[in-house]
Amino acid sequence: MNELDKKQPVPKRNSGIGKIIIFLIIIAIVIGGGIYLWQGRGESSEHDYQAVFLTNGQVYFGKVVKKTKTEVHLADIYYLQVNQPLQPASEEGKDEEEEEQQQPELSLIKLGDELHGPKDKMEINRDQVLFIEDLKEDSQVVDAIKNYSS
Repeated sequence: MNELDKKQPVPKRNSGIGKIIIFLIIIAIVIGGGIYLWQGRGESSEHDYQAVFLTNGQVYFGKVVKKTKTEVHLADIYYLQVNQPLQPASEEGKDEEEEEQQQPELSLIKLGDELHGPKDKMEINRDQVLFIEDLKEDSQVVDAIKNYSS
């Protein structure tokens, strides 16, 4: 018998189904990761403070606990209040010390202490949010929040 007459195993043809399945799994992972990031989860830690700048000029400081397509959910909220001097000093005879005293003072106010007694959480329409910034741990606002909390 010659070698040609011997039956040799015929290699199986790869139909590509395995490659298609792997490709579909990779696509599903990419799409799932994109949806996860698009919804805003994992963007910042719930223990970090952010500044939320609104279209009306108001800025709220707090923890962004959730973002959806239509809303930003904020908790542990503070905002700045400008305290104006009661009477402006006369222009003549003003020295530098008086000018410093006439500058408006900023106070950090905890949401919930107002007359109408709001809860310390907000659902802000995303169309009203200009941008959100993460605050450093050593920022003056975070220091003021820590001092208020203690």
